[in-house]
Amino acid sequence: MSSLFESTPPPPLAEALRPKTIEELIGQTHLLAAGKPLNLTFASGKPHSMILWGPPGVGKTSLARLSAKAFDREFIAISAVLAGVKEIREAIEQAQQSMAQYGKQTILFVDEIHRFNKSQQDALLPHVESGLFTFIGATTENPSFEVNSALLSRAQVYVLKSLSALELKQLFKRAHQHTMPDLAFEEAAIDALISYADGDARRLLNLVEQIRNAVSTPGLAVKLVDQTFIENALTAQARRFDKGGDQFYDQISALHKSVRGSHPDAALYWFCRMLDGGVDPRYLARRIIRMAWEDIGLADPRAMQLANDAAQTYERLGSPEGELALGQAVVYLAVAAKSNASYKAFNAARAYVANDQSKPVPNHLRNAPTQLMKELGHGKEYRYAHDEPHAYTAGETYLPEGMKDPHWYEPVERGLETQIKEKMAFLRKLDVESKK
Repeated sequence: MSSLFESTPPPPLAEALRPKTIEELIGQTHLLAAGKPLNLTFASGKPHSMILWGPPGVGKTSLARLSAKAFDREFIAISAVLAGVKEIREAIEQAQQSMAQYGKQTILFVDEIHRFNKSQQDALLPHVESGLFTFIGATTENPSFEVNSALLSRAQVYVLKSLSALELKQLFKRAHQHTMPDLAFEEAAIDALISYADGDARRLLNLVEQIRNAVSTPGLAVKLVDQTFIENALTAQARRFDKGGDQFYDQISALHKSVRGSHPDAALYWFCRMLDGGVDPRYLARRIIRMAWEDIGLADPRAMQLANDAAQTYERLGSPEGELALGQAVVYLAVAAKSNASYKAFNAARAYVANDQSKPVPNHLRNAPTQLMKELGHGKEYRYAHDEPHAYTAGETYLPEGMKDPHWYEPVERGLETQIKEKMAFLRKLDVESKK
């Protein structure tokens, strides 16, 4: 007699709907469509080592499994989260046994390859070189930083993309037909599910499974799933965001470049995306202050003041009220006049000093608090600028002896720097006239 404990639970929907062939895989048409890199690889029948880089739920594991089937290879999968050198050795022995007994090569799939340390990654190298197995690694992190250069040079990197709304709808239809074909969905409800999934196929299938369980609740008669049902049945999930990974740096880069590009709507979009993803507003406040100094500078000094005020406001109010001040600062910086003249001047001066010898301070610029220093000529012939016409010592030099004026700071003709440029031109004219 069978018991409850002997029954086998059904596999998760994401596993049940895992594609059986390459043709069933949804998405990644930039790699799998006719004439594209992986399509040509499958057509050749000759596999090569590769690293599949992309966000969660885009088909990395499915693609690795299907590769083994397409190339008629043994398939060994290990997770770098759980495995170590011991598991690598076991996989190598298994691949050697398969080659010795059946003359069949192996595809070794390492999920989350970025979790392996250098020695663990190095353990794969000789066997990739010998052709014992074809290596396929999957990672959500930038392989340039997370995979050893030796292993990276032996594998082709393919970038996988998040699924589009159309691709997720195609997957939803497949899941709907598989799980609850008699249940109707309003188009708005489907759109809500797609939005919740955020480009992640696995997340979408898990959400469909949650809906299936919800409508199966005893006493709950549901014939039509609308948007309200979706919102009641599911909890809002944070957008896909890795606070320490590429998405973090890509989005802060997009925010900074949107501000620099004077596009307030785009700047607000990326600012809110990062808030939605859970970024610490204090970090964003620091970046906003940096933008004010780097990209606006003296073209509009109010930008620096407003950025600092917004950061202080956030410290006083916290979230969510303080986020409004940061958002307002983002908008102001985006529409402000732009200049990186001060930023370029600072970097140029710093680079010069780092590579130059230590030049002595000219005597006329030195301090002379003692009689001995005065006798040595410290401060001699120094001209007090306030006593000069225009409060400017025309023809005077303030650089070390023999050093030419590098003209690091060259103001642009935007914002306040237009006036600064005019003043500097006037002062340089006085310098020229003083030498006649």
